[in-house]
Amino acid sequence: MHQKVNIDIVILSYAKNEALKALTQQAVSSLLASEDQEEIAFKIVVIESNKSLSTYQFEHTQTVYPKEEFGFNKYLNIGIGLTKSPYVCLCNNDLIFHKRWATEILKAMHENPQLLSANPYCKFFHPRLKIPPKQAVVTATKANIFNGILTGWCIFIKRALIEKIGPLDERFSFWYADRDFGRTLLKHKIKHGLVTTSRVDHLGNQSHNAIEPGKFTAFTEDQKAVYEEKWGNDSVPIWSRVIDKIRRS
Repeated sequence: MHQKVNIDIVILSYAKNEALKALTQQAVSSLLASEDQEEIAFKIVVIESNKSLSTYQFEHTQTVYPKEEFGFNKYLNIGIGLTKSPYVCLCNNDLIFHKRWATEILKAMHENPQLLSANPYCKFFHPRLKIPPKQAVVTATKANIFNGILTGWCIFIKRALIEKIGPLDERFSFWYADRDFGRTLLKHKIKHGLVTTSRVDHLGNQSHNAIEPGKFTAFTEDQKAVYEEKWGNDSVPIWSRVIDKIRRS
């Protein structure tokens, strides 16, 4: 009998209305239906930004309402700190998980123990970049990591990775958090891959649309200056701007 694998899932949610509340629950429900619970046990932690819900708990989750002001990496760090399984998946709430998505990533990591970080394949996003769902793992390199191989809405990692790089940089409150993560992986020579046999669909723009108008610039365009201060103003390849347009379209 195989030993059950424990995976921690950290979902960032902003259920400011019933539609977004339902979106988070939909992600949780598709996650629970995606794997045989005799084989894989998910511990789901929802970090909820709408503090007016306060005591509300999404079904089958531990829902947490931080006192701290929202920051993408800050809230992910809170979720990571509340969990302890050997695998952690950092997620947006606008996701649909498909059958055996986690099994496929675990298989890839078992076959290549140096693979500490991975993304699943999204049928809406990756075909637009002409990345076909044929190759089991597309390994990230300095040349391609920001060309759709690393995406920030669903990153599956071994906890050992956090022990190597430390907490996520909390200066990144929204945009550029995934690029900073990618640059950090490259700096530490940590292997990342897009597992095309693992399917998680990103519904897109739900999290962007939830940002309050007064905070949009601070969470988006202003993050570019933070990134360039850390990595240099030539760190973002020109073609990666095309990726941004696709993400926001």
